[in-house]
Amino acid sequence: MSFIEQIVLTITREGLMLVIIISGIPILLSMAVGVLVSVFQAATQIQEQTLTFVPKLIIVFGSILLLGYWMLGQLIRFTGGLFELLPQISTGGG
Repeated sequence: MSFIEQIVLTITREGLMLVIIISGIPILLSMAVGVLVSVFQAATQIQEQTLTFVPKLIIVFGSILLLGYWMLGQLIRFTGGLFELLPQISTGGG
C-alpha cells in the first residue's frame, strides 16, 4: 500500500470516528429521553405525539449548546491536521 493510500485511509478512519463521536452524544441523549418518555406514556397511557418530540428537541439543542464549543474544537483540530498533511500529500510523501 502506498503512502498516499495510507494517509487517505487514516484520514477517512479519523473523520468517521469524529462524526460518530460528535453526533453520538446528542443522539444517545435523545434516545435516553425517548425511552424515559415512552415509559412515562406507557405508565400513564397518555399517547400524545408532541410529548415525545418536544423533550427530545430540547435535549438535542441543549446538548449542542453545552457541548458545541468542544465539538467545534474537535472539528478545528481535525481540519488543522488535514492542513498539516497537505504538503506531504502534494509531494507524494517524499
